[in-house]
Amino acid sequence: MPETNKYGLIIAGGGPSGLMAAIGAAQKGLKILLLEKMDSPGRKLLSTGGGRCNITNILSKEKLAESFGRHGRFIIPALNSLSPEHLRDFFRNLGVPTVCTDGFHIFPESQKAFDVLEALLKKARALGVEIRSSSKVRSLLIEGSGISGLATDNCEFRSDKVLLATGGRSYPNLGSDGSGYALAKSAGHRIINPVPALVELYCEEKWPGQCAGITFKDIELKLTKKDVSAGEFLFTHSGISGPATMNISGKASAQLAQGEKVTLLMNYFPDRNMNSWLAEFEKWHKESGKKHVLNMLSDHLPRKLSAILCSMAGCPEDLESANFAKGQREKLARLLAECPLTITGTAGFDRAMVTKGGVSLKEVNPDTLESKIVKGLYFAGEILDLDGPCGGYNLQWAFSSGHLAGKAIAAKP
Repeated sequence: MPETNKYGLIIAGGGPSGLMAAIGAAQKGLKILLLEKMDSPGRKLLSTGGGRCNITNILSKEKLAESFGRHGRFIIPALNSLSPEHLRDFFRNLGVPTVCTDGFHIFPESQKAFDVLEALLKKARALGVEIRSSSKVRSLLIEGSGISGLATDNCEFRSDKVLLATGGRSYPNLGSDGSGYALAKSAGHRIINPVPALVELYCEEKWPGQCAGITFKDIELKLTKKDVSAGEFLFTHSGISGPATMNISGKASAQLAQGEKVTLLMNYFPDRNMNSWLAEFEKWHKESGKKHVLNMLSDHLPRKLSAILCSMAGCPEDLESANFAKGQREKLARLLAECPLTITGTAGFDRAMVTKGGVSLKEVNPDTLESKIVKGLYFAGEILDLDGPCGGYNLQWAFSSGHLAGKAIAAKP
């Protein structure tokens, strides 16, 4: 197998973390080779934010870290390396100004992911980064306790610094097929079982399909006492979707993968509980006895959903509030505040925005993102066991981790 010249850094993966690392390291003078398995880099980046590229949000570094849950502390060095404010400055300097039109999400002013990708590629090439597409990495080259390069189908490339930025398993048709996990595993790294996250959930019950298209601006979903998600919500033909669903889907997906029964409890009105509904039903009973329970409930919820919930609570459509029995009230109140849904599956990696799971964080130095097992091997982005909510969190992590890795690699003798 032919061998090329030695590089200061070889990067596997041409997504946001790989490109950011390439730019950061090249600015320090390193000779860099970036290998991309697809026919062009950044294919998945082009699809983010519906093609608009939600690069980050307005949260502080501290709040961003908290949003990643128990792994949040791990990302603090990366956010210190490249904060949301610095990320916006970075793109502005590349000719891609950003805007926040809804008070939270940050997009390129043009609303085009293409502009973000083109700016990254232009900068990388201007710095002399060698980018080779259609080049899938087949194996790592390790000598003793250190990395010495990697191999594709027909070439070996030598370097004592290699960055794996190959992504997770979400959207495999755009390049993230999980191939980086095998490379990391070959270097002795433990892989936390990858499962789909930020993905639609399927449920056993059939009635949600009858409500397909019904949306809520704010709903609360509870998996456990600690695992609670709130926000926009959508009933689909197969189950449930929307940000509230997606932000809890990774944890539900992980439980399903372990063979556990998964039940979500929905509260249609997060500021109300079962007791507040019982108090309202009592008021209906006393003050609006001639009115139908269904009509009264339809003042709060879409009529189709109201009819389904009334039926589940044993309330006929013509039930008058004067005849609204205690047992019926309790059932309906519970359905409004703790409506159970049995989750049976997800829409899978093909439709998942990110992957939950990946290279164990215990084996990676958070200050440099270097492997604790193989000297000179680094990781950045979704390949690591880190996933955040939807809304710019995961792209911020991708950019920040790439920036940190590139800076750490360039600083290493």
